[in-house]
Amino acid sequence: MIELTKVLWRNDEGQDIAEYAVMLAVILVIVIGTIRLIGGNANNVFSSVASGIQ
Repeated sequence: MIELTKVLWRNDEGQDIAEYAVMLAVILVIVIGTIRLIGGNANNVFSSVASGIQ
């Protein structure tokens, strides 16, 4: 039983599809949140620059 535990503990297989899906979901949430946060501010900046040019 101890040998089986050692083998399972040392078994370093690659990440499976579920872990990749979780990483992708976290990255997408961060990217979408950043785009929403910056998007509104960028629109205000471009509008004020356009008003200043005219």
